Amino acid sequence: MEPRHDKLAHARSFGGIADAYEAARPGYPPVAVSWLVHPDEVRVVDVGAGTGKLSRALLATGHEVVAVDPSAEMLTVLRTQTPDIGTLVGTGEQLPIPDGSVDAVSYAQAWHWVDPPAASAEAARVLRPGGTLALVWNFRDERVEWVRELGVAMRAETSQYTPGADEFPHVGEPFGTPERAQFEWRQTVARDDILRLAASRSYVAVMDADGRDQVLAAVRELLDTHPQTAGEETLSLPYVTVAFRYTKP
Repeated sequence: MEPRHDKLAHARSFGGIADAYEAARPGYPPVAVSWLVHPDEVRVVDVGAGTGKLSRALLATGHEVVAVDPSAEMLTVLRTQTPDIGTLVGTGEQLPIPDGSVDAVSYAQAWHWVDPPAASAEAARVLRPGGTLALVWNFRDERVEWVRELGVAMRAETSQYTPGADEFPHVGEPFGTPERAQFEWRQTVARDDILRLAASRSYVAVMDADGRDQVLAAVRELLDTHPQTAGEETLSLPYVTVAFRYTKP
């Protein structure tokens, strides 16, 4: 398991790559968003919201959304894109939200940054009885050969769909066994978006300049030489979205 101080350093790195994150990271398929947070769960706090990939999707489906993130830079990008979403600086362990005031707490691509027992207790504090803790991740589908090789070029150890990716997250009391759903879909991306995707990884952001250049050079070489990507200006990048719903007793 990654040490807590290393995880915090990686999480804080997103402020310097907010624009790359917004440009390259995928959103979430509407069917997954509809499953994750039900229509009658009106008030949602989206934690670790980043530039608002899930927050915007929730707003578009009729929810009242407050976005919380530790990075003011990421939230600035979110407000620029969607000024109708309220934003607050905060963490999963210390949410600036009143007790029992929301119907759902969502984490998109973010639960792995928190201390699970503390964040579970904090989510339970702000949720109404019967409210939902909703966790979702996009995984690159490495069952596809060129996507698996992309992961090697990116030096990625996570964020890919492999047989172990469907394990339940570590969530503490008072939450029990979750509902689980999985959705397969594809994102159409430009070649340069793949490079931005690599640059938007937290572990790349904390590298020195030489390390980042080596990663991006390896990705360029793959895109230029692999039979499925060479000469292609747009690519179809397959994802598997895995989602979990926990109910507060």
